[in-house]
Amino acid sequence: MNAVGIIFSNIHDQSIPEITRMRTMASVPFGCRYRLIDFPLSNFVNSSIKNIGVITHYNYQSLMDHIGTGKDWDLATRSGGIRILPPYITAYDNTMSAGLYSTRLEALAGILNFISRAKEEYAVLSDCDTICNIDLNEILAFHKAKGADITVVAKTEVLTRAMVGKQTVIETDEGGRITDIAEQTSNMSGSKYVCMNILIMSRLYLQNLVLDAIAHGYKNFYRDSMMNNVSSANFYVYEHKGFHASITSPAEFFKCNMQLLDKKVRDDLFNNPTHPILTKVRNSPPTKYVEGAKVSNSLLADGCVIEGTVENSIIFRGVRVSKGAVVRNSILMQDTFIGEDVQLNCVITDKNVLIGDGCDLSGHETRPFYIEKGARI
Repeated sequence: MNAVGIIFSNIHDQSIPEITRMRTMASVPFGCRYRLIDFPLSNFVNSSIKNIGVITHYNYQSLMDHIGTGKDWDLATRSGGIRILPPYITAYDNTMSAGLYSTRLEALAGILNFISRAKEEYAVLSDCDTICNIDLNEILAFHKAKGADITVVAKTEVLTRAMVGKQTVIETDEGGRITDIAEQTSNMSGSKYVCMNILIMSRLYLQNLVLDAIAHGYKNFYRDSMMNNVSSANFYVYEHKGFHASITSPAEFFKCNMQLLDKKVRDDLFNNPTHPILTKVRNSPPTKYVEGAKVSNSLLADGCVIEGTVENSIIFRGVRVSKGAVVRNSILMQDTFIGEDVQLNCVITDKNVLIGDGCDLSGHETRPFYIEKGARI
């Protein structure tokens, strides 16, 4: 695929502020062994996109540690490969905004130099909070067949009140041409196209769009740049039929992880031999199940030691669940230690958390109990 890939790593950090306090959204752990950036990165690599820029804002040390040279995604190449794009790559970029970027357009303005120097014909933009396994080559073929200026990937969803203000809703005509784009409001209902924040356009079109935004002081990509041209340009929707989830709140983060306990979801995301989801490889011993341990309907990474009971939970690498402990409906991130006779329900522990003997902690699926990185309880 003759395209440059652009990933926004910080755009949605405020959706889960507790978890992103010390990391970007892109490096948030997910599903036992992955980070959120693994999904857009894998979608790009599986579609032969080998020149990828990751736009950062702050707190991107863990993201750099995870990506490294990009060898785990076959991106450690002399030409192209993966590049971390911090704010203000050049002094010229610094003149575009009074401060660090806060919107998608400002982020793109900050990497205009990267966009203009790329040699690829097309540009693919993706957020990192969108969890899906998608063939971008099919979308490009659709884009060319429609003669589109921009193709937006969307998923048909039934709108709920919990989604108000968190989703971008797209209206189209019978041919799939976009007629309106708006944030969901309380008076919207029924099945609608919900934007997945994956877009394809020609690189030069993107470059001109950003220059026009700078000239007119535009801030919002959808509301300003796209809606100001919606009547004259050809903007189309490509409907994604497979699994898709967006991290819009701590409850959605919890829900998205728990959906992995459904085999159909796991098969859609991970069991496509031609489109694998790649991540950083770590060499750990197999998980050890001590006599008396009980595990049901759960996903466990390698390197764990289980002596107690684990039910309906997502367990990351290096977790230890001690004797007599019961972990239900919870997410335990890397190197969490659960003491003896602990009771957990609807709890999210960040990395390196220690929960001492006898603790009883419980949240709810709509408001999971979150324990910050390195905490001792």
